[in-house]
Amino acid sequence: MRKLVLFLMGILILSCGEKVVEKPENLIPKEKMADILHDLALMNAAKSAFSKTFDENGIEIMDFIYKKYQIDSVQFVESDLYYASIPLEYQSIYEDVEARIDERKNMMDRMTKKRNDSIRRAQEKRRDSIRSAKDSLVDP
Repeated sequence: MRKLVLFLMGILILSCGEKVVEKPENLIPKEKMADILHDLALMNAAKSAFSKTFDENGIEIMDFIYKKYQIDSVQFVESDLYYASIPLEYQSIYEDVEARIDERKNMMDRMTKKRNDSIRRAQEKRRDSIRSAKDSLVDP
């Protein structure tokens, strides 16, 4: 029994070191892959919000991505599959993408708050000037 357990552990250790997917010749670099996946996430979010506009203008997300990054579908699929076969690499790519999206969201939240604060101040100023005008008419 002990030999069987050792044998199985040996196979498990050897199989973990074995490459599941060979590295493609035209592998997209990790940083560029993160850029692509970031843009892909943004484009998919935009399409879900404005699908009619995308359809009316014939915008195909993947065609846009391929053209922007000067890659083809085979290169993208092979690179994605390769990175997916290395879970820690794939996770770090997606963590980078998630961090970029969070950063963009925080920036948009700050801009929205700044705009809303500006609008609120302008409305308060307007109310104060109307109140002052009313008071000056009432108290001659």
